[in-house]
Parts: sequence; structure tokens; C-alpha cells
Amino acid sequence: MLFDSTLRKELGRSFSATLVILATIVMTMMLIRTLGLASGGKVDPADVMLVMGFTVLGHLPTILTLSLFIAIVATLSRMYVQSEMVIWLSSGQSLLAFIRPLARFAAPVVVVIGLLALLAWPWANQQVQELRTHFQQRGDIDRVAAGQFQESANGERVFFIEKDASGKEQGSNIFIATRDAKSETVTSAQSGHLEVINGDRFLMLDKGQRTQIDLATGDLRISTFQQYGVVIATKVLDNTALQRPRAKSTAALLADPSAPNLGELSWRIGLMLAACNLVLLGVTAANGNARSGRTAGLIFALLAFVVYYNLLAFTQSWVSSGKIGIVPALVVLHGGVFTGVLAWLLLRNRRWSWRDLLPQPTPQAGPTA
Repeated sequence: MLFDSTLRKELGRSFSATLVILATIVMTMMLIRTLGLASGGKVDPADVMLVMGFTVLGHLPTILTLSLFIAIVATLSRMYVQSEMVIWLSSGQSLLAFIRPLARFAAPVVVVIGLLALLAWPWANQQVQELRTHFQQRGDIDRVAAGQFQESANGERVFFIEKDASGKEQGSNIFIATRDAKSETVTSAQSGHLEVINGDRFLMLDKGQRTQIDLATGDLRISTFQQYGVVIATKVLDNTALQRPRAKSTAALLADPSAPNLGELSWRIGLMLAACNLVLLGVTAANGNARSGRTAGLIFALLAFVVYYNLLAFTQSWVSSGKIGIVPALVVLHGGVFTGVLAWLLLRNRRWSWRDLLPQPTPQAGPTA
């Protein structure tokens, strides 16, 4: 049918262009954010592109939903502005007739959004968290950088190496400050190198001095050495961060229906339901006033999208805190939006306007001869 094919072709072009633009913007923002994390020591600089890629993949459901919504609003607004909508409506097509071609076009996109929200979103979050955790909990010697003070994984040591002679195997002018519950120790040496003794890694310091202060008594002990070995302890990887709800698979959330897990599940299911509601909202949000152009419709679409997704995040927090169940939350939010949008669509289809509620001026009779 000419009506369906024409509408879907234009929707395809608009959706593709919008998706490319939004993806580029999000990738740029995520790159800047990831570079900030790398400069702050939270992400390995070598993994910047990986972290950015996983982060963009996790936000892809939102990008696809917004692209679909903008494409629908922009396409229908253009048809209103260029009087093409008048032709279709005059030929016997109603506003409700646009739902079928829009649904056929949006159905594959909504399916992809659902798969990404249920599968790709937790996997991407897990990969990002693993990269960050491995980097933050790496061994002490791996944290040392020439010319910089670096803190150990457990926060008990501070290292400084003035010059790194060959990678991270040797260094000169080494400073190590250690503090625990009983004492505080400052160790300095002219040089040092790494050795493996009985399977353990040691930092062997040459020609240095060690100062130890007993925090309980205040006693000071100073000793010099020709060679002194420091065990380089590697902290065992903590998987606590990997057990957060956003990093769990959907099956794991269903297997453990706690309040935080149900809150995360409401977010993932809500992404797919929101995409369906926004398709319907796009039909009603398209601006039918040719004088205001397409800008007004797009601005309204962006505002509606922001409000809807803020409500989605607000609902997730309520479910996570146990204030409301997941089923009532989904019904109230998405069911309420669906009912409101459907009522608005039916009213617009009947050419109803809010101006009809205003009192109409009564015509006055002219003077009679």
C-alpha cells in the first residue's frame, strides 16, 4: 500500500539519521567521561576505548528509543507543515490509521530494545565494573609511576620512585611510607629492583635507611641497610561491586527477587514498555500547526522524553526501597501513560481541542433598519 510504504521509507531515513547523530553525541560524552576517570586513576588508560564501548552499548536502548521517538515526531510534523497530512486525511485516512504502519516499523526496534535492556545492559555493566575493579585493585608495584606519589591498594603505603630505569623492574631514589595500627615506617633507598623468591614478589631495596615510630610509645628507631626486601602483596579481587543489581543478569534478578533486584528489573522492563508508549505518543505529539513549524513538536518531544525517563528512574528507586511493588509500579506508570496518550489520540482524531472548553463568544445581531 502506498500509504504504508511511503511513511515507512521516510521513517527509516529519519530514524537512521537521528540514530547516527545521537550515537555520535553519546560516544563523545562517554569518551570525555572515560578520559576523566582515567586521569583520576579509576580506569586504566589502556582500556579507555573498551570502557567507552561497553558504556555506549549499555545506553543503546535509550538511544534507540529516543531516535525512534524523534523520527516519528519529525516525520509527522513535516507532513503537517507541508500540508501532506491534509491530503492523507482528505483521502479517507484517519489519525488512527497511522498506528499500523508505525507499529510495523517500530516492532523490530522495540524487540531490539528489549533484548538490549534484558541482556546487553547487565553484560556491559559487568564488563565495565570488572575493568575498573581489576585496575583499582591491582598490585602495589603496578601502581608505581616514576615521579609520582602513588597509594597502595589497601591505603597503607605510599610509594615514590624518582626514575624508572627499565620498565617497572628497576628504579632509583625510592621512598616508601607505611602506616598501620601500631607503627609508622618511612623507608628510603638509592635504588631497588624486583625479585621473585619462592614464588613471592619482593621489592629489593639497596643502600637505604629505615625509620620506624611506635605510635603507642613514641619510640623512634632508625636503621640503615645495604639491602632490604619488601613483600609486594597483591590484594585479592573483591567481587562485591560485581554483585550490584545493574551488573546481574536478568535470570539472576528473577532468581533472587529482593527489593533492589526488582527495582533493577522494573527499569529493564520499563525501557521496553516506554518505547511502546513513546511510539503512540509520537502520533499525538506531532505538531499540527503549520505556522509554528517542526521545532515546537521536537521540543515537546524532548521534554516528554526527559519527563518520562525521570519518572522511570523515580519508579525504580521506589521499587528498590520497597515502597511499592514492581507490578503496581509498572501498571501505574506505563499503564497510566498509555491510557492518557490513547485518550489524547482519540480526542485529536475527533478534531477536539482544549479551546473547545473555553466559552465561545455569541454573535451579536447587527442594527436593524
